[in-house]
Amino acid sequence: MNRARFVRLALLAFGLGIVAFVVRGTTRLLAPYEVAVMLSAPLLFAAAGLLVFLVVVATLDVAGIRPVE
Repeated sequence: MNRARFVRLALLAFGLGIVAFVVRGTTRLLAPYEVAVMLSAPLLFAAAGLLVFLVVVATLDVAGIRPVE
């Protein structure tokens, strides 16, 4: 994985997190809280999973096992 792709994935993860909170906030205006959480949860889980993946890749890079070029 090259550094540009790593940065793009990190920005995507943070963008997904922001979108999840925007979806939850705007949905609460129109629907009950449970529906808002149900709609925003997949986005938040995707962002968290992507961040976990990036932490693992960064740890492997620091350990020298799999370099980020």
